[in-house]
Amino acid sequence: MLGRRALASLVLGLAALPAPSEVLAAVTGASLEAVGSGARLTLTLPANARWKLVAARSPNRLLLETPGQPWRAATRLRGAGPVRAARVERGRLRLDLSGPVALRRATASGNRLVIEVVPGAAAPFARLAGGGGVMAEGGGTTAAARRAASLPLVVLDPGHGGRDPGAIGASGTQEKRVVLATAIQLRRVLEAGGRCRVALTRGNDRFVALGARVNFARQRQAALFVSLHADSAPGARGASVYTLGDSSDSLAGALARRENQADRAGGLRLPSVSPEVQAILASLIQAETRIGSARMAEQVVAELREDVPLLPNTHRQAGFVVLKAPDVPAVLVELGFLSDAQDEAALRRVDHRAKLARAMGRAIHGWLAQSGNTVAAFG
Repeated sequence: MLGRRALASLVLGLAALPAPSEVLAAVTGASLEAVGSGARLTLTLPANARWKLVAARSPNRLLLETPGQPWRAATRLRGAGPVRAARVERGRLRLDLSGPVALRRATASGNRLVIEVVPGAAAPFARLAGGGGVMAEGGGTTAAARRAASLPLVVLDPGHGGRDPGAIGASGTQEKRVVLATAIQLRRVLEAGGRCRVALTRGNDRFVALGARVNFARQRQAALFVSLHADSAPGARGASVYTLGDSSDSLAGALARRENQADRAGGLRLPSVSPEVQAILASLIQAETRIGSARMAEQVVAELREDVPLLPNTHRQAGFVVLKAPDVPAVLVELGFLSDAQDEAALRRVDHRAKLARAMGRAIHGWLAQSGNTVAAFG
């Protein structure tokens, strides 16, 4: 980063030295770092400086424009997360992407601008790039970006993936594929509702460890975690929902043992107080989390009942690893059982998965409203 002396040396060769305000009206610092699966760009520039972040395709890239603010910071930045590399090009910062992204945060405070992007879906990114491309702009953050950043985050967790196909039906249907397809449809439903942000623990066919799925939600301070599965259990048919607890029956226990390959739930971040107080705080947080999970389970059962067959005793408890975040309400939804011929046939159909996604969307919207996890729209 250039200091004031270095900035002054750049203009000594000019016929007239610019006024101090002209020298300071510049981008004087830039850094790019990985944050989870995303990337954070931090700029130092004058307070209330104008800026605009534009999405473009062929290839996928972001262009950060700072009109009236010459670039006095590093002109090349090493890639991070979904950003392969960044460089200054024709007076603006170009961020080359490894794939489509979504805006997670765009905030300006004083002379510091912070922009965070995370891997996103291809269709929304393509629509954005084709419709003018403006993702965010300011002095300060736009109303749309402020609203987006303040919405509660719902993490969808399509089970299995990559080398782990999950259950396989008699017709060859793989669990990892039907749950990912349903999660993508559910994301569309939720994003269309505009009441929450949505992130997927995996958006393609890749393996994600159980502990990483839990940490994904916790690191992003998710309001809700919803894991989607379509397991195998001979004799069982219909959708069901599970929350954390001791196995309420042999089926729930068997499903949990099948899914749990590792138990790596992280600890709570608690203030520096005595161990006794920490234990009380942890207990209160975990109790509140379980209450929130149970409320979500009730919403899921109520909405699914309207559209799809349900497993008797629909809400059950078991010790699934992905439900063990102590500070994020979580449910695991079995969309059906691939060991049942009727469930397998239904889950292969786009219209049935869409029906599941709509029901789940209603349940999540209902839970957010019930829990107070909503924000008023900015004008």
